[in-house]
Amino acid sequence: MFRLKSLSAHLALSLPLLLALPVPAHAQRSSNEAAPEIATGYAAKAGKSAQKFMVAAANPLATEAGYQMLKQGGAAIDAAIATQLVLTLVEPQSSGIGGGAFLLYGDGKRVQSYDGRETAPAAADEHLFQDADGKPVSRETGVIGGRSVGAPGVLRMLEMAHKEHGRLPWKTLFAPAIKLAEDGFKVSPRLNGLLSWDRYLARDPVARAYFFDEQDKPRPVGYLLKNPELARTLREIAEGGADAFYQGRIASDIAAKVAGHPTNPGKLTVADIAGYRALERQPLCTDYKEWTVCGAPPPSSGGVAIAQMLGVLEIKDIAPHKPVDGQLTAQGIHLFSEAGRLAYADRDHYIADPDFVPLPGKGVAALVDKSYLAQRAALIGERSMGRAAYGVPDTLKLAWGADSAIDKPSTSHLVAVDAYGGALSMTTSVEDAFGARQMVDGFLLNNQLTDFSFDSRDADGPIANRVQAGKRPRSAMSPTLVFRKGTQELALAAGSPGGATIINYVAKVLVGTLDWQLDVQQAISLPNFGSRNGPTELEKGRIAPEVIEQLKARGHQIRESEFNSGLQGIQRRVVNGKAEWFGGADPRREGVVLGD
Repeated sequence: MFRLKSLSAHLALSLPLLLALPVPAHAQRSSNEAAPEIATGYAAKAGKSAQKFMVAAANPLATEAGYQMLKQGGAAIDAAIATQLVLTLVEPQSSGIGGGAFLLYGDGKRVQSYDGRETAPAAADEHLFQDADGKPVSRETGVIGGRSVGAPGVLRMLEMAHKEHGRLPWKTLFAPAIKLAEDGFKVSPRLNGLLSWDRYLARDPVARAYFFDEQDKPRPVGYLLKNPELARTLREIAEGGADAFYQGRIASDIAAKVAGHPTNPGKLTVADIAGYRALERQPLCTDYKEWTVCGAPPPSSGGVAIAQMLGVLEIKDIAPHKPVDGQLTAQGIHLFSEAGRLAYADRDHYIADPDFVPLPGKGVAALVDKSYLAQRAALIGERSMGRAAYGVPDTLKLAWGADSAIDKPSTSHLVAVDAYGGALSMTTSVEDAFGARQMVDGFLLNNQLTDFSFDSRDADGPIANRVQAGKRPRSAMSPTLVFRKGTQELALAAGSPGGATIINYVAKVLVGTLDWQLDVQQAISLPNFGSRNGPTELEKGRIAPEVIEQLKARGHQIRESEFNSGLQGIQRRVVNGKAEWFGGADPRREGVVLGD
């Protein structure tokens, strides 16, 4: 029987600071959103060391669930499953069993990439997010309701990975989440802040009854929130495997909810849900200096974009431009942002579900080819290029249009290493904050289909990431594993939520640890910065004014915003001749690291 042990010993340093933070004034909605979720505070964290195993996730209760699985002799995948199930309950705005995920797994022998991305219904076509005149619908019309819901993928993916790498019984992994759902958990400041901010969730009667009181006010911080419907759902899946979700009662309830939306019904059917398949794809691994960096391949764009950024930054050598007294330098920001512009330009033009729009010739390999990246790096000068054009490797002469996806997924990330040489990095999402704002059987449904382009073609041709039946939308999720070159020795596992900015968040940690020799907590805590092929984006209030002026003098258009990452990372380091794990969690969210 699982017993949720006291968290006080583990969280004494970080949680009290975070609990004390009010929702700041900038939590009010803005038409210039920098992140899919509002920022709800910053609490400095010190990182944690361990010798045998470790897990880091975005909520203390979720981390504790994964930690208990590792203590029981579980593998990293066991910890990840228990963690994800608790995240479904305690961080419903970001991820859950109604969504999807990408997972990288290394066992000391090989690296595997698991694709649990949602799929479009069989009845969907490229006009799904267009009105009768063929024009894109509004963001609200696209997101809220049944239209945006894809077939969820996370449970099929986790079951696939568990069958290969799990050590504990499937049923055991559900015990923490079931107990918490039945006994209740205290509403966190972050969940309360997002409930106060969101104006759509209460439109769903089921969600309103659960998340709000009789006066339609959000459940307050500390309120004991119980979810017996989710406990029932998890029991059925614990007993019957993922089939209990993808067939029978739960699948029928999902399809009925999607079709029954009063103003914006969707096309997802029980057949679409039953037909969902998780996939194992070849991970995208490229060499960077003395390391091999592995990421998720398309339909994730994260692995490609990060490989491109690192390839450019290797040529331009960002290593000498490390922070000085904790402050980023203008040259470091300049090089990083220009590399980002180049990578995001290619990302928006080329990347989509490879099962529908495979790249010709050498495919993805052409985009990360060293000679091609040298050509791209040569475009970086002393002044900002402002907006980069996409490149054209020899084998990728394609007439494709420009993507118009919303691309603001609300996401979560977890990392784990076990005592058997296993390690994973997993990014998981329901897309927008609280997904499609549709609650069924105790969990929220995704709105992942809005990661497709709303436009289907333009003057340059059809858009690679347009909606098609059974297709997986492009993602920015970037789970990453780093190894010593030529070995399977793990150096770092990292990833983050944050919509399209995920790529810059993760690349920042890679540069911080691999080039600037920071520990992973220091690298996570660095100010967020970069460019998505638009303005140079800087975390508000954390870059020195003189650095900003230097960037402006180089032609950078500056945008300061609350860039609300949720990075988690675990690195291998040697202290006094002895190897250990060292983990870090983002001070911008509630996450913690636990390990022995």
